[in-house]
Amino acid sequence: MNVRRPRLIGHAVFLVIFFGGWEWASRAGLLERALFGQPSQILLYLWHGFFVDGKLWLELGYTVGGTLASFVLGALAAIALGLVFTQWPAAEAATEPYLTVINAMPRFALAPLFLLWFGLGLGSKIAMGTSLCFFIVLANTVAGIRGVPQDFLTLSRSLGATPRQLFFKVTLPSAVPVIFSGLRLGLIFSMLGVVGAEILAAEHGLGQTLAYLQSNFNMDGVMALLFLLSGLGMVVTKGMARLERRLLRWQ
Repeated sequence: MNVRRPRLIGHAVFLVIFFGGWEWASRAGLLERALFGQPSQILLYLWHGFFVDGKLWLELGYTVGGTLASFVLGALAAIALGLVFTQWPAAEAATEPYLTVINAMPRFALAPLFLLWFGLGLGSKIAMGTSLCFFIVLANTVAGIRGVPQDFLTLSRSLGATPRQLFFKVTLPSAVPVIFSGLRLGLIFSMLGVVGAEILAAEHGLGQTLAYLQSNFNMDGVMALLFLLSGLGMVVTKGMARLERRLLRWQ
């Protein structure tokens, strides 16, 4: 606690100076509010959106729900396929060219197809987020399992470990840190995919609201949602890092 307190004080001082200077420059006319917004009005927009009319709760719920759904689908599919690849390399050799071609496609260029296939609702956003999350987690899963030191495997076999015990008690636990790195990135990219798809076309979501505010030149609202999305990204990253530390305490 004593170590963290100076760090927190330092962050607080920096934020006060940054936003205080921004507010003063905006009021003094040094920064054009139509281009940069004004901190007090940004805060007022968030207050009104969350605690007066409550509309931001609905939009936040759509974005978070789409992010979590796309992350779960993409991560589960990637981990399952990664396990198949590491157990049966022939399967990887057969599908690797096709996966490489699909992964090379710009995902946002596929957004119009997702919209045609799944509509303006949550389905197209989940498809976009899943497509971004899947390949990141897949690569980390395969790299993590194949990166297990061969000495561990040789020693375990010499001690009489069965293939099942070898996989679940040696290979998989040793690969968890690398897999979690992929999961952490996959969660962030799931959110980016969902928000990006919302910006292109959507009925609800923070991305759709952001696009609407941009079209109306409401810079206070735009900056408010950018800060909100940044905070959301920080929360999910810190949450995954804390979960990883808790699960890997045995190390």
